[in-house]
Amino acid sequence: MNVHTPEIDRKPSREEAEAALALLRQWANKAPDAEIEALDPAVARLLDDAAFEYPDLSRIFPHKFEVDAAYKSSLPDLQNGPSSLIKGANRSIQHVGISNFRLPLRFHTRDNGDLTLEASVTGTVSLDADKKGINMSRIMRSFYRHAEATFSFGVIEAALDDYKSDLDSFDARINMAFRFPVKVQSLRSGLEGYQYYDISLELVETDGQRRKIMHLEYVYSSTCPCSLELSEHARRTRGQLATPHSQRSVARLSVEVQDGACLWFEDLIDLCRRAVPTETQVMVKREDEQAFAELNAANPIFVEDAARLFAQGLQKDARVGDFRVLASHQESLHSHDAVSVLTEGDLFAAGSLDPKLFSTLFHVG
Repeated sequence: MNVHTPEIDRKPSREEAEAALALLRQWANKAPDAEIEALDPAVARLLDDAAFEYPDLSRIFPHKFEVDAAYKSSLPDLQNGPSSLIKGANRSIQHVGISNFRLPLRFHTRDNGDLTLEASVTGTVSLDADKKGINMSRIMRSFYRHAEATFSFGVIEAALDDYKSDLDSFDARINMAFRFPVKVQSLRSGLEGYQYYDISLELVETDGQRRKIMHLEYVYSSTCPCSLELSEHARRTRGQLATPHSQRSVARLSVEVQDGACLWFEDLIDLCRRAVPTETQVMVKREDEQAFAELNAANPIFVEDAARLFAQGLQKDARVGDFRVLASHQESLHSHDAVSVLTEGDLFAAGSLDPKLFSTLFHVG
């Protein structure tokens, strides 16, 4: 139990505070620096101006200043400091690094052409429990060493080797995202335009095992089979004009590329078109719009159908190992979406999903 005397509990008056402040200043002006530091470094601010002056710092940028080895070695490096500086739980971190580091990269196409595309790079490594942090700029520097090469999984592996070695880490991951243009033809008019596909290449190394992953977003139209039949019923039985509902839909295919296999971006796009042919159109005239209506009527599809059709195509391709299909039909009938997830193998199996996963399956034209 704490017992306070009335003198301790009483709030000092302003006059008493001013007297105490004057006494503290008088002591500080005569006390050695070490004593002031031992009591409280903030007391130094109470010294007279003659005894304590703010340093006269230069406000002009030193253009001619050069960093030599001695100066560089004197710079503090808290991120790579000792384990005594670690805050929080004494735990290893599975992934730490940089996200959305952008640079132009050259990619080879299936028809022997080259494209230079802006890529968004995410690079991470594992961090042991006894290490404070990593030098994140090393990831960027490692990537720049290979930025002039035509990119492939082989080049990504070389970049991962570099920064994994630079950062003395066991596990590492690189993900490169970009928009890949493909010229497509309209259904009947012969017009051409560019369809853009969100693609990312991912290289993951865990416990010495490397796995290569390609992600592709495919945008298509889905006509509801139930709505189609109900509309036809109204026409047939009551002479009532009715239209089935259809909507823009998005599928994200994530596939493991088998070692030694060459899976072109265009190959995965073609696989999607064969599985679900109602891809959204780029250039249309009236005859193309009519053809698209006919194409949708010939291929009505639930979100469950979409997942299984994509999976059927992936299962038949020997270049593909484990895979995951995410599909979202953004309903025009409901104010919510219809979604599905289908996985094959251990790589994409998950007992829990990011609660905002499906909100990322939204195509912005």
